[in-house]
Amino acid sequence: MNPKVFVSHASEDKVRFVNKFATKLRENGVDAWLDKWEMLPGDSLVDKIFEEGLKEAEAVIIVLSNFSVSKPWVREELNASIVSKLSKGTKIIPVVLDDCKVPESLTSTLWESISNFEDYETSFKRILSSIFGATDKPALGSSPAHVTSKYHEIGGLTKADNLILKSSCDQAIETGDIFVNPESLFSNGNDFGFSRAEIKDCIEVLEENGYLDVTRFLGGGDNYGCHYKVTTYGFDKYANAYISDYASIVEGVVSAIVNENMTNNAELREKIGKEVIVINHILDVLESNGHIKLIKLLGGGIQIHHVAASLRRALA
Repeated sequence: MNPKVFVSHASEDKVRFVNKFATKLRENGVDAWLDKWEMLPGDSLVDKIFEEGLKEAEAVIIVLSNFSVSKPWVREELNASIVSKLSKGTKIIPVVLDDCKVPESLTSTLWESISNFEDYETSFKRILSSIFGATDKPALGSSPAHVTSKYHEIGGLTKADNLILKSSCDQAIETGDIFVNPESLFSNGNDFGFSRAEIKDCIEVLEENGYLDVTRFLGGGDNYGCHYKVTTYGFDKYANAYISDYASIVEGVVSAIVNENMTNNAELREKIGKEVIVINHILDVLESNGHIKLIKLLGGGIQIHHVAASLRRALA
């Protein structure tokens, strides 16, 4: 349905602006009501203007000029349009042609000023947007990852540090490789909502606090200039914060070792049903605590060759 718009104006403005303006409105899908098109000899001015023009209008364009502001008819139309606006929400769009005094009833309404009658495309587009209720406001994009990502606070780390550690460990689980190339994972940082410099700072802080073991390159250039691996300490903090039922998984591994005599990571992975990097991490933690001794083989295999009494006692 084409919106109906009443154009209120002074006759002196017809030739210089209103006729072409109203024609342009109709060419752009607006059913503009202009007296010269709607009124025939013998028609009632009151019936035509107030009953057809203003009454059916979804919007009223008030063309304000040095001529119109002093015209009685324009003032009457303006008063009627204000009443209509209050009664049914008709939109009022003032268009100011001259440096004239804007009527008091319109001072709180945003108006569009047009000084060049041959070139006012930008103003015309804004008027059309107002009529159709459209906007050139950009669409909402996705919120940055650092705002929407679910994270659990790890003491001593900022949210940014947390998310860099989490992303690194998430990738390690996905790829089965504890080593991380930050250039490949983070690129310029846009997907994470951080700048490259901010991510570099996070890597440095995580290294200083023992979460990452960083190897830097000479002359790193514009990239991150390093690669790193997540330390056993770093992955353990991540696992406790982000892996669901991690404590139960650890208990399952310990039980399988003590009660079922499982002696390698492949058996444990099949039994527990978790990624091998998680199983390997649990074995590393158990070894670092003196509960087991491991033999690490080429190709990623891990053999358990000694189970300490402390592990059996811990399960009791």
